[in-house]
Parts: sequence; C-alpha cells; structure tokens
Amino acid sequence: MSELDAATEGDAGPAEGEESAEPKSRHRLRKALIGLGACAALLIVVVFGAGLYLQHKLTSQIDRIPNAFAGLTDRPAKSGDAVNILVMGSDRRSEKQTTGGDAAAESWIPGEQRSDTLMVLHVDGDRDGASIVSIPRDSYVDVPGHGKDKINAAFSYGGPALAVETVENLTDVRIDHIALIDWEGFERLTDALGGVVVTVPETVKDTKNDRTWTKGPHDLNGEEALLYVRQRYGLPGGDFDRINRQQAFLRSLMGETLSGDTLSSPTTLYDVLDAVTDNLSVDEEWEVGDLRGLAWSLRGIRTEDVDFTTVPIKGTGMVGAASVVFLDKPAGEQMWAAMRDDDFDAWMAEHPEVELPAKVR
Repeated sequence: MSELDAATEGDAGPAEGEESAEPKSRHRLRKALIGLGACAALLIVVVFGAGLYLQHKLTSQIDRIPNAFAGLTDRPAKSGDAVNILVMGSDRRSEKQTTGGDAAAESWIPGEQRSDTLMVLHVDGDRDGASIVSIPRDSYVDVPGHGKDKINAAFSYGGPALAVETVENLTDVRIDHIALIDWEGFERLTDALGGVVVTVPETVKDTKNDRTWTKGPHDLNGEEALLYVRQRYGLPGGDFDRINRQQAFLRSLMGETLSGDTLSSPTTLYDVLDAVTDNLSVDEEWEVGDLRGLAWSLRGIRTEDVDFTTVPIKGTGMVGAASVVFLDKPAGEQMWAAMRDDDFDAWMAEHPEVELPAKVR
C-alpha cells in the first residue's frame, strides 16, 4: 500500500459506487460565524455581560495546543490587521473526547487522526466582516516532506504544525492561530440549543447508517445532527454535498445561537458557551486577552456579515487507489491573493456564482 493510501485509507471524494465528477459549481457558502475559532470568539464576547468570574471559568476551559507552529520558517507575511485562523475538525479514532478542557485522548497521535474538516477563517482588518474558505479534505496538494498527498494527511503525518505549513504552502497566506474541535462539540452545542432545524429539499437515503431523510424540515438533536453532517453515502455529490450540508447546518446553528430566545436565557446561554469552550482547543500562543479582544472587536457582526466559500475546484480523479480532489490553481491563486490583501469582500462580490443555494441536498 502506498503512503497516500495508507495515510488516507477510507477517504474518498464521491461516494462509493459513484463516478468521479467535476462539481457543478464552486461552492460559496454564506452563513454564520462558525469556523469554530470564530464561533468561540463571537460567543465568548457575550460572556462580558456576565462578570469576570464567568469569563474566567469559560475561557479557562479552552484547551491549549503546544508547539502548533514549531519549526516553521520562511512563512508568509501577515495580512495587516486581519487575522487568519486555521480551523480543523478532528476525525478522531478514539471514542474519547480529543479536544477541549475535558479531553481524555490526545488530539493528535501520529498516523491515527486526520483533519476531517478544514477551513481558513479570515477576520477582516476593520472587523466589519469575516470569510471562511473550506478546503476539501481530499484535496491533492504538496505536503512538505511527504510529496503530493491528500491535504488531511498532513495532520496525520505531522500534527498541527505540518497542517499549518501545508496550508501556508498552498495559499501563501499567513496562519495566525489554530482552532481544533471534534464533532462531540457540535453535538453538545446542538443539544444545548434545544435542537437545530434544517430543511431537506428531497428525500434521500443514508445507505451507510440506514437512515432516510424525508423531504421537509427536521428539528435535529445532537445525535441526529452528527448523522446529518457526516452523511456522504447516498448523496449524489459525495463529499462535496457533505461539505454543503455541514455549512448549511452551521448556518442554522449560528442562527439559533444568535436568536433572541438564546441570548435572553441565562441558562441556555451558559450551556451554549460551556459547550463551545469545553470542546475547543487553540494554539498556546493565542493569549486569553487576545482572544477576548478579538471577540470584543467582533461584537457587531451578524450572519449576513460573514461569507463562506470553497476553494476553487478543477475536478476529481484517482491517484492509485485513492480518490482525490484536484484544485483549480489559477483561480485559487486569485482568491488567496485577495485574502492576503485583506480584500476578500471584493473577490466574493466578483464571484456571486459560488453562493451556497438556499437548499442543499
């Protein structure tokens, strides 16, 4: 078995039994402020009204990632006053929690954990908006020291530091901070909100979990939400449709979080903040004061101020026995240049065709 196959065994672009196909469009996802680090920042700012004790209790629950930038040299320049955060969801192989203050298992064990979800969160320098770019986990890129491979293999091979180096190598964008969360965090957050409503446009069968999602609205609890965002088998676009589902769910999740019912209920608000901070890990260089400062500067942001997109895709194909995603390098370079120049809003305005549709499969 090749290094690529060994490190990413079980991953695929389109679902099993389906042909690889170029996605119909590059997905621009306009949704809530959730790229985990952003979500924590926005939610933590609400804590300021609850007193210093509560601030300390909740922020102290956030786990710290040591040596997240160890050994990195010749890095891209900072993007002015903008802040770029690499957000990764852990595809853990342990049944135990791997992120946050109650983590009972290592967040990274060489060769065992991959980054199931990978996003770059860009907070505008003027703090009037933010953007998140999703990078498909099967993107075929250069992984420093390992040649061409799927981008999620970087976390498996070298942990957070190699993941950062790989993303910076791909984008030429400076990563200022890292945020990690496993799906346990989303499950707890969904339950803390009392459920999150999503709408399924057409009935679809999850062939792997023997679950049928009927057409119409679904009020999901935490366990159901995990099934919804993780489904790939049975979806026509495989992993691309799963990315869309994750983004659509997160949009609904943030809408519930910022609703008047949540913000006006001390108990619900505390449960939401507790779920986020207790399942979040960030780099140890990210001081609590800086995190609170970023949160405070984002206090006026709402869902309509946040843009989501997926890195431009050229198509899919096979490398050996592995299904991979080929990125559109020229289009991607233009997009990443806009992020470097802190001019992402203008780039998004020029590419309205990549907006996430109101309904996703």
